[in-house]
Amino acid sequence: MSGLMLELFRLNSRLLTAGDRLVAPLGLTSARWQILGTIFKGEHPQPVAWLARNLGANRQNVQRIVNDLEKENLVAFEANPHHRRAQLVVLTERGKQVYTDAMALQAPWINSLSDGIAVDDIKTMQTIMASLRQKLEQDTEEDEAS
Repeated sequence: MSGLMLELFRLNSRLLTAGDRLVAPLGLTSARWQILGTIFKGEHPQPVAWLARNLGANRQNVQRIVNDLEKENLVAFEANPHHRRAQLVVLTERGKQVYTDAMALQAPWINSLSDGIAVDDIKTMQTIMASLRQKLEQDTEEDEAS
């Protein structure tokens, strides 16, 4: 398991570097792209704290990136009817277009990455990684409850 974790750390580093390179022409980084994707795929607008929770990320880091995205007119803040201070984050039309452009760049890249890997192996990797993530999330919830 330790060997797997080391490979995952190295993979994550390479993935972020490659993602940064891929979306740099759009003025994005992997982190910005990830946040735009979380907003894009959300069922409804969410405040920064919820976005951070969904990403498994630090709220302050997500807030900083969302603020930068807002300055670039990729996201906007809307009033939250359930909480005065926790504004909702929504994509602007420009944000939707930049995210769509990023995904168009991603398609051939991801296809080349997966070339030669069996679909069943990809599904198995996804299942294992999701299981590990869920265990880590449970550990975090238990620590916070203590």
